[in-house]
Amino acid sequence: MNGWPVDRMDQLPPAPGFPGGTAVTGLRVYDWESADGLCGGSPHLHTVSSEAYVVTAGTGEVHTLSMGGVQEHGLAAGSLVWFSPGTIHRLVNRGGLTLNVIMSNAGLPEAGDAVLTFPRRILQDPDLYAAHALLPRDAEESDVAAAARRRRDLALEGYAELHTSVLREGTPALQEFHRAAARLVRPRVGQWKELWAANVQSQVLATEQALRELADGSAVSLAGAAVASSEQRAGEGFGMCGRLTTWEDSRL
Repeated sequence: MNGWPVDRMDQLPPAPGFPGGTAVTGLRVYDWESADGLCGGSPHLHTVSSEAYVVTAGTGEVHTLSMGGVQEHGLAAGSLVWFSPGTIHRLVNRGGLTLNVIMSNAGLPEAGDAVLTFPRRILQDPDLYAAHALLPRDAEESDVAAAARRRRDLALEGYAELHTSVLREGTPALQEFHRAAARLVRPRVGQWKELWAANVQSQVLATEQALRELADGSAVSLAGAAVASSEQRAGEGFGMCGRLTTWEDSRL
């Protein structure tokens, strides 16, 4: 509290949210080998959110299916790669692949924005999809890990089908998957709008207001100057692509 008079403690501005309505997590990509001999995570896409990888250690690739076709992007410490919604991505771990993940629309990925590349028979049934996509709660770590690995393997089964279709048919095969993903997430969009308004739109509106005030020569918006920090949570969680490190502030 250095530099702020004790008698004005009640006037401290609120702690700022994380910039731009984004979210950040740490990720150690799974080293589980799959049927094709590659180690890594579960292929999936995001229906609304963009994603970026900042590689901090190890080597690997991210394999993508997008409107640009089938691509493989090498990853090593210092690499930065990002992609927009609708891009199917598969992380491949060649050895110790660790990265920081930056996501737009904080709160939406956790609310089901991601759709796994399960086989068609599962994508067409929302209840069946949910049964395979959700990991067990309050279970032993070994049980959760086993369920995450089964989920990954099922996503790879569907990914292999889709990969072949995209190579053979081009973007129409990817667009078919996009339509299936849109049908799956449609019931959640109302909740997403509320999360987006609270976490993203509110920051956009605050910036718009600040620009109006600055254009008038006012420094009112700067009165909210504040600093926030957050501690890493103990332990790791199981994500689609690896073991996750998160921070105590739910906005990260």
